[in-house]
Amino acid sequence: MTIDTAIKNDQEYEAALEAIEQLLEAEPGTLEDEKFEKLAKMIAEYDDIHHKLNE
Repeated sequence: MTIDTAIKNDQEYEAALEAIEQLLEAEPGTLEDEKFEKLAKMIAEYDDIHHKLNE
């Protein structure tokens, strides 16, 4: 998985969760912050498709 592609499976999802944890304290405007934002979007998109909560 690269940060520029969608998460394809649960293994990549778990890896993304681990990676984003390392970026939680990234300073705004840094490369790490950019990576955090991209990972957060990818994780949210995967969650929306594969981990829907009952409404």
